[in-house]
Amino acid sequence: MQAGAMSSYARPSIGVIGGTGFYSFFSAGAEQVEVQTPYGKPSAAITIGDVGGVSVAFLPRHGMTHEFAPHTVPYRANAWALRSVGVRQVFAPCAVGGLSTELAPGTMVIPDQLVDRTTSRAQSFFDGSAIHVGFADPYCPTLRRVAGSAAPEAVVEGTMVVVEGPRFSTRAESQWYARQGWSLVNMTGHPEAVLARELKMCYAAIALVTDTDAGLVEGEGVTTSEVFAVFERGLERLREVLVAAIAGAASQPECSCAKGEHDISSVMKVDS
Repeated sequence: MQAGAMSSYARPSIGVIGGTGFYSFFSAGAEQVEVQTPYGKPSAAITIGDVGGVSVAFLPRHGMTHEFAPHTVPYRANAWALRSVGVRQVFAPCAVGGLSTELAPGTMVIPDQLVDRTTSRAQSFFDGSAIHVGFADPYCPTLRRVAGSAAPEAVVEGTMVVVEGPRFSTRAESQWYARQGWSLVNMTGHPEAVLARELKMCYAAIALVTDTDAGLVEGEGVTTSEVFAVFERGLERLREVLVAAIAGAASQPECSCAKGEHDISSVMKVDS
């Protein structure tokens, strides 16, 4: 189905961007929407379905078969596509490395801060405009609160440093990140978060620790197979948390993320 075509589902206001190992969200009955954007194609078609009576849009960040590496994900196309179908609140589950031995593999974290260490990514829609968007608090406080209620076992604060990838960190880099007091390391959380803010979408990351990052314990490092294995074990619980968080988010009033002073009419023809 093309964007704008008739759908049996209501226009979705809540979106989920699936991370590593998270290629589908709906079990059956959902519809796919192909969206064309000024920034190329998104990672995959947007799937729209029902979650507890709430219309939800799902987009796998890395594509349906993990064909996009962290530094090649079409972040602008993904954000634009979700906003164009109606999404105003985004939950972003992701795999992360822990920068503290207290954050063991399997721990769920809802970070409240972000540090950008990427180097080559287009990270704004406003390339030709002197528009400055507030980003002091990169994650939506309303969605973070809802996610915390859905996952009472989660750590509900922490700083996620986002690195360029696709390589894992060196031992020295991990030790440096940890000395800064940062909690998590990830490859995809930026520019995703700031692009959502520019389009006036609420955004919150729900991070699943899949490994203790290299350098924290002598002789240990990170392997891709380890990351996928831990994420797979936590996937069912992550789905449960998302279902509960979606129900909670659907009843929330519009928050400050959607009330930014900047005008987005130059980016897309929607109500700003």
